[in-house]
This record gives sequence, C-alpha cells and structure tokens, in this order.
Amino acid sequence: MKPIRTARLILRNWKECDRDLFHRINSDEQVMEFFPFRRDRSTADAKMDEFREAIARQGFGWTAAEIAATGQCIGFVGLSHTEDTPFMPEGTVEIGWRIAPEFWGQGYVSEAARAWLDHGFEALGLKEIVSFAVTANQRSTAVMERIGMIADPARDFDHPGVPDSHPHLKRHSFYQVTRAEWATKKAAC
Repeated sequence: MKPIRTARLILRNWKECDRDLFHRINSDEQVMEFFPFRRDRSTADAKMDEFREAIARQGFGWTAAEIAATGQCIGFVGLSHTEDTPFMPEGTVEIGWRIAPEFWGQGYVSEAARAWLDHGFEALGLKEIVSFAVTANQRSTAVMERIGMIADPARDFDHPGVPDSHPHLKRHSFYQVTRAEWATKKAAC
C-alpha cells in the first residue's frame, strides 16, 4: 500500500522494527481493558504478520501509525473487513484503532481515522464504514463521535466472539457513517 500522510502521521504497512510495540499494545492491561484476551509474543507476532499480509494483498487494513517527525510507531489505525464478526453483511468495512497509552489524548487517533474515512470513501468507493466497541468503552465511542460517526442503537449487539466468562464485555455500541453523510460533514467544515 502507498502510505497515507496526515499533518503529523504516516499510516503504513508494518515493519520488523514495529514488533515490540505491536506486542506491547496487544498485551497491555490498559490498552486491552475492553478485550477478553491478551497476546503473548508469539501470538502478537503471528497477528502482525497476518495484518501485514492483508494490507499487502488488499491495500488497506490495520496499518501502523507512525509519528512523521520521529519515525516512532505508536499503534494502529485502519480499515478492515468484518470477517470475524459473522453476522455483519459481507463486504462490511470497519474502522478501528489501538495505540500505546502514552499517546492517548493527543488527537492522533482522530487525525488518522479521518484520513482513513477519506480514503475509504474517496479512494475505495465504500458506501458505509462502521465501528463498534464495548458499550462501556467511552474513550473509543468518543473518538467515533469526534470523527463524525453516528450511533445506531438499533444495531447494538452482543459480540459473539466474547466468551460468557466476560459478560461485561459482550454488549457493543454500533456506529456508522455513510459516504453521503461524510461528504456533508466535510463540506460543512
């Protein structure tokens, strides 16, 4: 994929030097607070390889977010098909993110997510992009609202991938934005 540049970030495919950060964000208790699992080094490495291959194959995915001025990878932001969420219609594309806690609250996720929404609607021709998070995950739902996504409570759901041993993580809030809604919001800015 050709990297996407924002004012402060480069959104790109994963590099070997990103492995430590990738493992850290996938095993950190704070980052993974709303997930029922943590990844050890071998499963994190395998997942990063999976992400890298998907990006190379389709031109988008859960891409590394790098601070342009320093070259430091801070986590990921990107678009992905919702293949692991079986009840979603085929072809549904989700926007999501995961970054190291020391970079929270600096607007990096919103900046990168807006760039991905632009890319998804303009370059990929998507009609809708969705996002969802554990209902209690107010940090993520606040980002969804900040980037112009719209809550759709009728589509809230209990995630089938969350085991019964974690009932507090089952309920997910659903957000979406269509290409037309995104274009209207961009024109108003």
